[in-house]
Amino acid sequence: MGLLKDKIALVTGGSRGIGEAIVRRLVEEGANVAFTYRSSSEKAESICSELAASGAIVKAYKSDASSYTESELLVKQVLEDFSRVDILVNNAGITRDTLLMRMGEDQWDQVIETNLKSVFNLTKHMLRPMLKNRSGSIINMSSVVGVFGNAGQANYAASKAGIFGFTKSIAKEVGSRSIRCNAIAPGFIETDMTHELDEKTKEAFPSSIPMKRLGTGNEIADAVVFLGSDMSKYVSGQTLSVCGALNC
Repeated sequence: MGLLKDKIALVTGGSRGIGEAIVRRLVEEGANVAFTYRSSSEKAESICSELAASGAIVKAYKSDASSYTESELLVKQVLEDFSRVDILVNNAGITRDTLLMRMGEDQWDQVIETNLKSVFNLTKHMLRPMLKNRSGSIINMSSVVGVFGNAGQANYAASKAGIFGFTKSIAKEVGSRSIRCNAIAPGFIETDMTHELDEKTKEAFPSSIPMKRLGTGNEIADAVVFLGSDMSKYVSGQTLSVCGALNC
């Protein structure tokens, strides 16, 4: 359809799951894409080779989004390679689930740093070039768990809830420069992580969802396309829940 023709996007955590679906969908809509990965270099390069066959420019960068320094170096390199970034998708995220009574400090810190601090890191380093261009769309991946919480996920819920406030604040800070900042709150999405759950747990998920099924990575990617395109040029500071009516 070409909704993102000639736009340049940077996606963190783009080599698997929802991130990979986002990278592929952005390319389908005409964007050139830079994306990060932490360990799966073979998979990342495979994605680049496959998508490059369509004529798009797609580059993978090994980078830890939770590191302030690595994020700064990443942004500098991407700007050198692509000249600008129109769409920033802060997608990197992990889980370290356990009840708070059993949760170690490292399990708390790892989730907060990867899920929340990474959003600060990439947004901070990308703001100056976006301000210079007087345009940009920042899309932060949150979760419905940040809205209603979940037992055994205090660290994850806190990290995703923090994204809501950050998103609204940045939207107000940079709106006058035609830069938009929004969040997406996925519900239960079918990914590698859900595939690893036991069958009883997987069967119980749909019963709690009004639409009676898990979402797909492509459905989250569609929301990214909307928020990254000119279709949403007057939408900022908002959270778009993609959850099958779970968060009504």
